[in-house]
Amino acid sequence: MAAFDVIDSDGHVHELDEMWPQYLEPQYHAVAPRMIRDSAGYMRRSVGGKLQPRTPSATQGQNPRPANPAGYDGKVRLKDMAGEGIDVSVLYPSTGLHFASITDVPLFAAMCRAYNDWLYDYCKPDPNRLIGIAVVPQADIHETLVETKRAIKAYGYKGIMLRPNRIAGRTLDDPHWEPLWTLLEDLDVALTLHEGTTQNVEQAGFARYENFMFRHVVSHPHEQQMGILEIICSGVLERHPKLRVAVLESGCGWIGQWLERMDSHMHNWGHATIPLPLKPSEYWQRQCFISADPDEKMIGPTIMAIGDDTLTFATDYPHPDGIWPGVVAALAGRTDISEVSKAKILGENSRRLYKLNGKSNGKAPARVLAKKR
Repeated sequence: MAAFDVIDSDGHVHELDEMWPQYLEPQYHAVAPRMIRDSAGYMRRSVGGKLQPRTPSATQGQNPRPANPAGYDGKVRLKDMAGEGIDVSVLYPSTGLHFASITDVPLFAAMCRAYNDWLYDYCKPDPNRLIGIAVVPQADIHETLVETKRAIKAYGYKGIMLRPNRIAGRTLDDPHWEPLWTLLEDLDVALTLHEGTTQNVEQAGFARYENFMFRHVVSHPHEQQMGILEIICSGVLERHPKLRVAVLESGCGWIGQWLERMDSHMHNWGHATIPLPLKPSEYWQRQCFISADPDEKMIGPTIMAIGDDTLTFATDYPHPDGIWPGVVAALAGRTDISEVSKAKILGENSRRLYKLNGKSNGKAPARVLAKKR
């Protein structure tokens, strides 16, 4: 079995309550993120001084599981990566996914600065293998530009994360975002869209369902469908041909049908929107990527529909709904995907997305030979 360079295009960190006083500006300590027990006895997250909606757990939220040390200690993360055969992990937030509901712009910006500063320290054990993605204050375009410049130039992060939801009244096709798209092109870093069922911003399924499982099923793919619709069909990629866009943690099975639907609508209903010289699927192939769950049955059909150049491998580690251990073998050992496609998905495509250069000073772990699960 062939060995592969393995890049996790979407792993997560875990921001402990204890880290915020060290990184957050003192005037905001009283509203720093923390876990609080509510009057019904459930542990809930407080962000910006507001108690967030409860996320059910297997123990009904009363005794949440301890945080995995790999989420808050980069050295532990590197050991776990070595055991799995993962060369590089690209890192996204957990608590930081909840920032988008903050309406106080200075507080939102301060939270992002604190997170981005902490993430830099988390990645210090090997910044060539632990790759940061900046969180930015999406509620305000000016502050987003400021923090994007700071985080990328000061820390060398390989991209920024935006929620695909409508935040502070703006969707991603809003023309006020044009300076950000230009900046990301100039900095040559990725725009990544990452949904989270935080239940504290507008999101698909929230108004219709009270059942959290229903909301979670709906929010990730549906918000990403709308986000990439806005990016492609509003002409963002036509105007910004160097902008690279990733759609994360929504599965890949829907993208073939969605591209086909967008192509069809641009053909039949293009008179109702901005004209584009290329099909949506052509912009996708030129500039976009989507992460696939390693055991997702739809990887094979998706390759048949759109090819293997835009799919990336992601673990979601250490979030509990991902596969661990065995996440690399879950994909590398599959018999329904060619060795060429596996190499692209496991590493090559993420290398292009994030503009990663080579291995970590020759210190990448020995490859894990793929074994069928």
